[in-house]
Amino acid sequence: MLFVGVALLIAAGIGLLVSVDAATQLGLTQMQFGQLLVGVVLVIVFAAAAFSRRQRFGAIAANLAVWLGLFAIALIGYTYREDIKTVAAQVFGELSPTTAIVDSKNGTATFHRGFDGHFLVASTVNGKDMPLLFDTGASAVVLSYADARRAGIDVGHLVFDTPVTTANGTGRAAVVTLDSMEIGGIKRSHIPAFVADRGALNGSLLGMTFLETLSRYTVAGDKLELAD
Repeated sequence: MLFVGVALLIAAGIGLLVSVDAATQLGLTQMQFGQLLVGVVLVIVFAAAAFSRRQRFGAIAANLAVWLGLFAIALIGYTYREDIKTVAAQVFGELSPTTAIVDSKNGTATFHRGFDGHFLVASTVNGKDMPLLFDTGASAVVLSYADARRAGIDVGHLVFDTPVTTANGTGRAAVVTLDSMEIGGIKRSHIPAFVADRGALNGSLLGMTFLETLSRYTVAGDKLELAD
């Protein structure tokens, strides 16, 4: 079976050396060129088999069938790669609800509701990864004291004199401006935000100062969609 693998590796190398315009230069369609390449593989396989006297024809045929099956699976996977990526993203979204299912073509990021009934959104704030709780009741993005420190904010010099109201209740916070935020490929800069006083907030909130920069955000069933 080794010689078959070697033969296929040689054929793959030949295919990589051929430019993407080879089919056009030969006056062939992409399908015809693909069929030609398969024929070349078969010729190489049988030629390699002819020089290998240690295997019988039955073994050669069995090995050939295995490799052709693998080749067919790879070809089908490549043909439907976009559909496979979409399905894989949806499955991953169910298993990891904080991770965005990104549709770069339409500029959207979709999140699944967590087991606790809330949307916890994976984000990057000032270059640091941190989860944000989707909260339309928050007038601004609100970072916890710990998350603000992780984001590089000098929390020791902040003045916590601004009353804020969120779904978690009321408290006091300091006004800051975030250099950058990114959620599911949607990037924003210079976002007004609050930093909650120490111990006032367990987690950070995705509030309106980011949400209002979007073209839309919708909640349908167990899905949250953000549109750039």
